[in-house]
Amino acid sequence: MDLPRRIVRALRHAAPAIYGYVCVRLFCLLVLSLWAHRQGHGIWPLLANDWDSSWYVGIAENGYARELGTAYDANNLAFFPLYPVAVRMLSWLLPGSPASAGLLLAVVASLFAAWGVFAVGDRLHGRRVGVFLALLWAALPVGLVQWMGYTESLFTAFAAWSLYACLTGRWVWAGTLASLAGLTRPTGVALAAAVSLVALLSLRSRFSWRVLVGGALAPLGWLAYVGWVGLRLGRADGYFAVQKLWRNNIDGGVETLRRLDDHLIEDSTPELFLIMVCVTLIVSTLLYVRCALDRQPLVLLVFTGLLLAIVLGSGG
Repeated sequence: MDLPRRIVRALRHAAPAIYGYVCVRLFCLLVLSLWAHRQGHGIWPLLANDWDSSWYVGIAENGYARELGTAYDANNLAFFPLYPVAVRMLSWLLPGSPASAGLLLAVVASLFAAWGVFAVGDRLHGRRVGVFLALLWAALPVGLVQWMGYTESLFTAFAAWSLYACLTGRWVWAGTLASLAGLTRPTGVALAAAVSLVALLSLRSRFSWRVLVGGALAPLGWLAYVGWVGLRLGRADGYFAVQKLWRNNIDGGVETLRRLDDHLIEDSTPELFLIMVCVTLIVSTLLYVRCALDRQPLVLLVFTGLLLAIVLGSGG
């Protein structure tokens, strides 16, 4: 069977997940639109050029900073390059502003991400589980950023398909996609470590050039950007110095515990959004323990475990 027919067949198989994902996100977009109208805000600026979106648009238009500086929350070297580079290229090819190009990229990437999340669930536990996972991802409390000018959708697409490639023995694809994820978000280091470690363990039982290449490719994207920032700033720890100016230090979870205490215990009137984020963190930790007890595939356990460690253990 040729490649186009295989892709069409796979799309048909994943259609319920992708359709369900779009329905959930459209409903959330409708709720957001009604809220924005009540607040006197325009929906497009909120999605395409607000919060971190403005940083990515700024990088696409003007490039990166050349000095570290001393101001907090002000150095754009904290943001990885693949997404703003893609935004810049799209803005050359398509009419409209870089902000519009970034929003379009995020929406399209989210569909591939939902497909990839479905593919992993379907591979391990069947079609129904795959559909459920795609819907669950769509409905996360911070799912709004999937259809904003953010990197979450692009990163999730790379991560999901890299994990799927690893699970199906397509090691070169797994390493390539992990490397691209490492150029998209700092958390790409978790995916790179997972793919490389599992590749290394696989080589112990049977040598394969494809496994070796895939494992070697996986960390290159993340290492390349972190190294480039170091060269640009003239110091080996340049990227980590930038992160300190964003108050994103690894503190072993001290700040996370303090915030959980503030929002769930100390504050008598916490925002619902913050409560949902706190509950999601707690539930995710409990689910990870259950996944470990269920002996999920090692590549998934390493990736999700490191991702949780980064999120819970950093002040940001």
